[in-house]
Amino acid sequence: MTDDPKTLVSTSWLEAHLKDPDLRILDASWYLPDAGRDARAEYAAGHIPGARFFDIDEISDKRSGLPHMAPTPEMFISRMRAMGVGDGHQVVIYDGSGLFSAARVWWTFRLMGKTDVAVLDGGFPKWKAEGRPVEDMPPIVRDRHMTVQRQAHLVRDVTQVAAAAKLGDHAIIDARPAGRFRGEEPEPRPGLRSGHIPGAVNLPYKTLLNADGTMKPPADLARAFTEAGVDLKKPAITTCGSGVSAAILSLALERTGKHDHSLYDGSWAEWGMYGDLKVARG
Repeated sequence: MTDDPKTLVSTSWLEAHLKDPDLRILDASWYLPDAGRDARAEYAAGHIPGARFFDIDEISDKRSGLPHMAPTPEMFISRMRAMGVGDGHQVVIYDGSGLFSAARVWWTFRLMGKTDVAVLDGGFPKWKAEGRPVEDMPPIVRDRHMTVQRQAHLVRDVTQVAAAAKLGDHAIIDARPAGRFRGEEPEPRPGLRSGHIPGAVNLPYKTLLNADGTMKPPADLARAFTEAGVDLKKPAITTCGSGVSAAILSLALERTGKHDHSLYDGSWAEWGMYGDLKVARG
């Protein structure tokens, strides 16, 4: 793969830069409730040297009844300063699945106007499998000033997505598994209807990954979008169950050189809850 400190870097790239003074590493592991895994406990037991733990559920907008919605700029600044992450840092984000929730935090940094941020390709599983260094000590954190400039065009709310679905002027891409997209399998969150946003196309996020959890090359990613029926000439809106795996689609689009994409933060956790919003099945 081609390392790009603004999207995706390899384990070998990260190990070569571990001692860089302006590198900050974040463990952004997050798991669905039925996974039976404790991300914070796993971080405490072992992590990439110098990594801080980024809690997706905690660093979120608590005013919303929806899960882990994007934090306000004020909260983001406060939490990042406390973690010693600030202006001038190159940030690398990884997770314990390979490539899953790290993409959500990459998108969150992008939403805050931070572009020197990359996901670790293959994540912690690949890092450990290659015998690279691991530690269980928390890093020494020094407060670092951070400024943000929220990029509103990178996020969409339910009203904007409903308009896009009605007009058909955006490519709405759903990262959930095919059974959930078609409405044949129940949603993991109780009380939600089954199905998808009318006009959306399905591209399960795992389609974009290799067996080892690394992301496929840009040419293969572009082919996957096209074969799924995505019109890449239209601006894209990515969506999923609760805005986590949608960010994998956003990262993949960025890797292909497509920059006019946004993420529906409420995703199906919101759309599936409101009876007045139309649902498509099949």
